[in-house]
Amino acid sequence: MTILSDQRVIAIEEHYYDDEITAQFEGLDARTGGFVRDQLEEVGEARLKSMDAAGIDVQVLSHGAPSTQKMDAETGVKVAAGANDRLAALIETHPDRFAGFAALPTADPQASADELERAVNTLGMKGAMIHGLTGGEHFFDKEQFWPIYERAQALDVPLYIHPANIHPTVADLYLGDYAKSYPGILNAGWGFTMETATAGIRIVLSGVLDAYPDVKIVLGHLGETLPFLLWRIDMAVNRPGNDGMAFRDAFCSHFHITTSGFFSDPALLCSIQEMGVDRTLFAIDYPFVPNEPGPQWMERLMLNAEDKAKILHGNAEKLLGL
Repeated sequence: MTILSDQRVIAIEEHYYDDEITAQFEGLDARTGGFVRDQLEEVGEARLKSMDAAGIDVQVLSHGAPSTQKMDAETGVKVAAGANDRLAALIETHPDRFAGFAALPTADPQASADELERAVNTLGMKGAMIHGLTGGEHFFDKEQFWPIYERAQALDVPLYIHPANIHPTVADLYLGDYAKSYPGILNAGWGFTMETATAGIRIVLSGVLDAYPDVKIVLGHLGETLPFLLWRIDMAVNRPGNDGMAFRDAFCSHFHITTSGFFSDPALLCSIQEMGVDRTLFAIDYPFVPNEPGPQWMERLMLNAEDKAKILHGNAEKLLGL
């Protein structure tokens, strides 16, 4: 029984670490997750106990950033496949409590498409998560990556676009003079949003959604501010001198957003007004955010029971086939 009176609770952005992936992390990435490292590496009784205490029935597991996105093609193909096999084995220990998003070796887009298909059809994964810039340089909208979108559409699974540590030149130029006193501003405080919102905008502008009109994209953290900005972006790209496009419509018909790491009443209500409740899914961002506050927030939130049920489980069941 959950704290939401028998309401099923599915949290879809919940992270873990795989030793073979993290062995490839270098520099700043090697320090990511330091204060919750033990929790990232534990997918077992302690995690389940925390889920039970918070009333969370299912976690959809995804590797922590940058996952396999900074690996070269040869390394990434091998490491991603092994990590997905191990994640599938973890899920099998508690198949009623865990599901998963695959890691993809995006330095090799065709191999990524093939691995996505294997992960979904053979391992039972619910989609894939992409972290930041491939090789630390390339946004995921570039045409070289379009085979992954094509395969995701064919498989009818979503691609979750997730932050990673921002490009060092951008970090230094935009935020370097505050980074020592406020290192959090480089990541969840602003850097993650700055980069991932840019990734979302670029996906819409690139034409990939026209090429693959049934592809589904997920953004965490209430859409990385984009629901708040849709009207203004749409207005700007349709001014004289621009090619013009229905940006707002394209975003709202292809993207889904989650509550990961963002338990704010006004921010959620703004997002629902722009995106609709059917495109809003529950997530915690565990263990970077503790489990307990999320369900407690949803329990007291001034939202009708039908809409809460969609956010807490119904939309995830539909999108991910859970």
